[in-house]
Amino acid sequence: MARKVVIDCDPGIDDAIALAMALFDPRLEVLAVTATAGNVAAEQASRNVQSIVEQLDPPRFPRLGAATYAESSAGADNRLLHGEDGLGNAGFVVSRLHHQHPSEKVICDAVRAEPHAVTLLCLGPLTNVARAFQRDPELPVLVDRLVMAGGCVDGVGNVTAIAEYNMFYDAISARTVFRSPVTKTLVPLDVTRTVKFTLDFLECLPAETTRVGAFLRRVVPFIYRSYHQHLGRESVQLHGVVTLALVLEPTLFESCEMSGDVETRGELTLGATIFDRRHNPSWRPNMDVAMKTTAEKVFACIANSLALSGSATAEN
Repeated sequence: MARKVVIDCDPGIDDAIALAMALFDPRLEVLAVTATAGNVAAEQASRNVQSIVEQLDPPRFPRLGAATYAESSAGADNRLLHGEDGLGNAGFVVSRLHHQHPSEKVICDAVRAEPHAVTLLCLGPLTNVARAFQRDPELPVLVDRLVMAGGCVDGVGNVTAIAEYNMFYDAISARTVFRSPVTKTLVPLDVTRTVKFTLDFLECLPAETTRVGAFLRRVVPFIYRSYHQHLGRESVQLHGVVTLALVLEPTLFESCEMSGDVETRGELTLGATIFDRRHNPSWRPNMDVAMKTTAEKVFACIANSLALSGSATAEN
């Protein structure tokens, strides 16, 4: 039976790849895709979610949730790596949707309609999930599992010396979610950055004659150019894609129970994910944290999912 998921994301080229996989993977039933501010501003994130779904034209359209401004945001963005529009400056044109519902409402509706059966897959900042939990205080115990991309256990960040981007962007919301009673799994940088996507990954993209292939081949090369130009790297990191792989094939990852929190203040430590790893911790474990994986097996999982997406969108 397909796993019911709501994907909360801030596209972003890596999230675009993840959506291109998830919307056609027979192991998943994507009930909704909700936008959140993060890599790009809220309005652009909402347009990007709509653009991706329209370009890919899945057999079943998910509900779409619109992002709204995050009051507690640190004000960062990732347009340097993802382009001014977040999708490699592809310039997709979308029609204006009327009566859009905010993302937190769509999340609440989806979980309430399928209690104890929905996985929330969060690839961006946790703004929408925190708002959903505040809007409906019973919601955390009705979610089957919350899977989050973000944080780091080893203290090596990617936006500051110690903080990962999603946690830094909205640390207050991240703390709210970390402290909630929802069953949750964190997929931190410690795992996602071990899977390096070299230029060979471009050969795994479906053919341009498929809808998924035509879309991805239009946006993905940009991130390789930006990583090379701005970071001096020949490979890229696709944190959202690796996190989706955990949902598709959880046995590829080794996880352990940990007690985690997020720093919401501090000139140097804002957004840092803190874990009580002492021999006798005073915090109770509140999440599973993915700590190890085999990069080659994760890459194979991703390549297989992309092949499925290509087959599903091939011209007849």
